[in-house]
Amino acid sequence: MAFAPLVTLTRRSDFLAAARARRRATAGFTLQARQRGADEPAEALRVGYTASKKVGNAVARNRAKRRMRAAARAVLPQAGVAGWDYVLIGRPGATADLPFERLTADLAQAIAAIHRGRGR
Repeated sequence: MAFAPLVTLTRRSDFLAAARARRRATAGFTLQARQRGADEPAEALRVGYTASKKVGNAVARNRAKRRMRAAARAVLPQAGVAGWDYVLIGRPGATADLPFERLTADLAQAIAAIHRGRGR
């Protein structure tokens, strides 16, 4: 798969579009992914991170998002596909506590499953 730069999603409409697309749940997070349309730029990987108040207080949410960002930087350049948006959603009691190797392995498996068409 191609090496593409990571761009962070910031617009709510991008997050909502990803929520209507494929998803894959893992022990540490939920991955949502969608292929962008023909009218959208196709050259970069775009990734977003979400941790709701269910994850915990601000310290726990920020820790979860930091860990998801680090996992995405480690895995997406090799496993991700240019022209796709990925959103990682933190899970309470799991995202901040699982070993980092497990998070990266889960992310790689979730991306592979999504691209095989096995995500909902």
